[in-house]
Amino acid sequence: MNWLMVILGAAVGAPLRYTIDRVVQSGHDTVYPWGTFSVNVVACAILGFLTGAASVAAVPAAVQALVGPGLAGTLSTYSTFSFETLRLAETGSRYFAGANAVVSVVAGLGTAYLATALAQALF
Repeated sequence: MNWLMVILGAAVGAPLRYTIDRVVQSGHDTVYPWGTFSVNVVACAILGFLTGAASVAAVPAAVQALVGPGLAGTLSTYSTFSFETLRLAETGSRYFAGANAVVSVVAGLGTAYLATALAQALF
């Protein structure tokens, strides 16, 4: 049953990642990968909230599978983050490459922490 929930979550998360990435990136005229940054931070918020909720309340395993590895796992994209960071460095945008690496990690961890705290406060 859990594998089916992961598949259902992925069926929503993967196209959502592509759509959000394209919409966000089209609104910026820069080489910085704002679309990938945005989906990764949103995925960190979802995972943080799920973790916080599961730490203080009973969250069914099926919901955890749907939202965690299903939705958030396919919404986030470490491979694209890595590729875009490397591409920035190789094309001479080393400042943007470094900023992407540092800001993405700090924003992701910070967002996950805040979302965990929010879920714990709400539940």
